[in-house]
Amino acid sequence: MAVVEELLRNETDGAISFGNHQLAHKAKVEDFKHEGDLLKVKTFREITKLEKNGMFLYESVPGTSVLNFKESAEGVEFVVTGSEDAQITIGLTDDTEYEVIVQDRNVGKMKTGMSGKLSLSVELENAGEVAVKVVKA
Repeated sequence: MAVVEELLRNETDGAISFGNHQLAHKAKVEDFKHEGDLLKVKTFREITKLEKNGMFLYESVPGTSVLNFKESAEGVEFVVTGSEDAQITIGLTDDTEYEVIVQDRNVGKMKTGMSGKLSLSVELENAGEVAVKVVKA
């Protein structure tokens, strides 16, 4: 299972990787520069949370490690790993319908509310890395 030892890093393709679900105690990185934005990550085995320019972007309970997280106008995609099944919440566009794809399986359409948050469950226990893609429907 992959973890991000440095807690938050830029990838060569413009994506980011963040989180370490194996940490026993909370750790954070603040004011991390990525493509003109400031990122903040807080992570450990119980929760992983990412903010961009002070706004909510990602949270998982329990904590996860996230690889190749890419944002676009159409949505987000990433690979997630963790020790147990996780509830993931992603900050997206308000009041918008999205198609959710987990491990190349379309799990259906979901709509964000006025907060722009979308929540999904991902089975991670004994799964290794799981690909997640959320795109506007």
